[in-house]
Amino acid sequence: MNKLELKVPPVVLLLIIALMMWGTAELFMSFSFSFFAPTFVALLIAFSGVMFALLGVYQFRKQGTTVDPRIPEKSASLVTSGVYQFSRNPMYVGMLLMLVGWGIYLGNIASFIMLPVFILYMNRFQIMPEEMFMAEKFGLAYQQYQKSVRRWL
Repeated sequence: MNKLELKVPPVVLLLIIALMMWGTAELFMSFSFSFFAPTFVALLIAFSGVMFALLGVYQFRKQGTTVDPRIPEKSASLVTSGVYQFSRNPMYVGMLLMLVGWGIYLGNIASFIMLPVFILYMNRFQIMPEEMFMAEKFGLAYQQYQKSVRRWL
């Protein structure tokens, strides 16, 4: 296991990327943009992200399993219902939508360069280790779930 795997809480990474987006927007002000109702659109997308993530938390709580992704060994059950029928990682999709909303609010196209950084980091250091553990713990049931539901959307 790599030193970074399952170490940085996803919410902390969300905040780090949000700060990096803000810094990038400040650094590259010439990439600013505007359109009709950017704040409304930004809030709508970010709110959708919050709701999507909270639906994931709700399903975990309903199933009585841990929501802390840094300790997958405490997973009590494989959650495949509710929002998990559409995404294997709705909490991370929600975070990504929050960052998209933040980028729109910042009004700077350069800030969006941080979105792939978030996705790449999450895939490599959070999702892949989680998936390895889930496949080991839940076997065929998890493999079938992987085949039927996409990682992100």
